[in-house]
Amino acid sequence: MSNSSPTTNQLSRLVADLEEDTVLKLVQQRLDMGDEPLQIINECNEGMREVGLRYERGEYFVAGLIMSGEILREVVELVQPFLIQPSDGKMLGRVLVGTVSGDIHDIGKNIFGMLLSCHGFDVIDLGVDVRPDVFAAKAIETKPDIVGLSGLITASFEMMKETITALRNEAHKHKLTFPIIIGGGMIDDQIRQYVGADHWTPDAMAGVRLCEELLSNR
Repeated sequence: MSNSSPTTNQLSRLVADLEEDTVLKLVQQRLDMGDEPLQIINECNEGMREVGLRYERGEYFVAGLIMSGEILREVVELVQPFLIQPSDGKMLGRVLVGTVSGDIHDIGKNIFGMLLSCHGFDVIDLGVDVRPDVFAAKAIETKPDIVGLSGLITASFEMMKETITALRNEAHKHKLTFPIIIGGGMIDDQIRQYVGADHWTPDAMAGVRLCEELLSNR
């Protein structure tokens, strides 16, 4: 199916409208037709971006964020078997990931972590609503090669900035270095500069490629 299909925009809209049953039916239909699973996920992420915007505008409340997260979790369960790629068993590096404090969304982070694992990375997932001090302490404990921060809503940006400051301060004390990448539906290079991250990624697969590139240059 080409990207010009009406179902492309339809899937994003259905996710944004929280139409759970219809989303899952359409995803299954497209998988059965042989559609690219990452394209399906990217379209769902576009719907998630709209959910975040509606939340920012006061059209959705926290319940809407939770509902959209559940929809995307079910989508991932459907799509995941089509994404698994065998690894040769060699660990490429360790990546510490988590969603920053004040943000309960984890779908993008979970997809990112799943794809990293499929590509031979050791992933340490701190979950959601992770305080800056917890992030920093875990980074010192696990000594990751890369740290990834996730956040869906604009309110996450200040906490990303605070978390990155905590990470850099603790890393400096313990003479550790690691690149920090950020991702989320509202992230762009302007946000990256504002929060002080080293890199940003527009989607999960691009994030995996970025991690591979960063570690190949070590």
